[in-house]
Amino acid sequence: MFYSSLKKQLDFLNENNSLRKLYEIKHKGKYIEFDNKKYLNISSNDYLGIQEIPELSEKFQEFITKNKYDYSFGAYSSRLLTGNHYYYTILENYLAQIYSKEASLVFNSGYHANIGILPAITKKNDLIVADKFVHASIIDGIVLSKAKHLRYKHNDYEHLEKILFDNKNKFQNIFIVTESIFSMDGDMSDLETLVKLKKKFNAYLYVDEAHAIGVTGTTGLGLSDKLNLSGEIDILVGTFGKAIASQGAFVVASEILTDYLKNTMRSLIYTTALPSVNILYTYFIMLEMKNMSKERNYLTEISDKLRVAIKNAGFRTAGNSQIVPMIIGDTQKCIEKSDFLKKNGFWSLPIRYPTVPKGTERLRFSLSAAMSVQDINRMIELLNN
Repeated sequence: MFYSSLKKQLDFLNENNSLRKLYEIKHKGKYIEFDNKKYLNISSNDYLGIQEIPELSEKFQEFITKNKYDYSFGAYSSRLLTGNHYYYTILENYLAQIYSKEASLVFNSGYHANIGILPAITKKNDLIVADKFVHASIIDGIVLSKAKHLRYKHNDYEHLEKILFDNKNKFQNIFIVTESIFSMDGDMSDLETLVKLKKKFNAYLYVDEAHAIGVTGTTGLGLSDKLNLSGEIDILVGTFGKAIASQGAFVVASEILTDYLKNTMRSLIYTTALPSVNILYTYFIMLEMKNMSKERNYLTEISDKLRVAIKNAGFRTAGNSQIVPMIIGDTQKCIEKSDFLKKNGFWSLPIRYPTVPKGTERLRFSLSAAMSVQDINRMIELLNN
């Protein structure tokens, strides 16, 4: 009965063109190889094109040698046992410094961060108010918490203010939760308005900068830094698995909050730490990232160009970042367009319900500074076919 029920659900997904599968691929810089064919990867989060900069590997080795860093390829334990090597301290001190925060805490992934922070710091007499489009990892964290939660319409701050006004005296603490750049539409939250609302209603502001780290701001520290608002954000989360092209995530916040997380956050306490080589590589790329303004500016240029071309081709798009959606609104047509692009050497998989709302099925182009103008022009040609 159990397996037949699973089979029935899988058959349903397959019949509705929603069955997911894993592809065995090889990474070759900005390209991937699948089934003995090469494709330009337009589904990657390597926004700065770090995979396409081979000299960084040599520079990393020089960095290790110069500083006489010793490292291992495993941590063998959780951070609270014996996995908390010294390089964690180096990276966390650096993060706290560049964000002008009291403390920082590094996690194994953005998912670990988002499913763990809110359940750790909230109680049943607290309220979480989250943007409707926040990432699945944040939603899972909200569900795992004991707090009551409400959602406000995407980037609708009048709706948010009404929720805050209606609930301002009903809860001990209120947490406003958002992303800075949203992962599916590539649009940005209005952090200035959110800070004003946070202050007006004595709330706490949680901002996930996963898709902004590396690509937004003069030195790539995210939208909050670009707007000089980092100091106003109580819980600022970032990831190393996207533009930094490494693994892991972090929060920068007060020392009290990070100390509390060390004692209560289950996804930190009960998982094996990251290997020291990974932490060192992340630290190295973070140092390099601040000098990659050329890549950031170029990424903005090609993203704007593609977004205009999608509109000119008669499709809907959204946002103003390096994430450029082509909203088709039909699952089968999305699959057909994806297959057409793959046939012509561009790897972009369809994004379907429930990842996005019904009627907004799309191709999600994640651009990289490694892409040439010729690459973008060729994509534009294909969109018009």
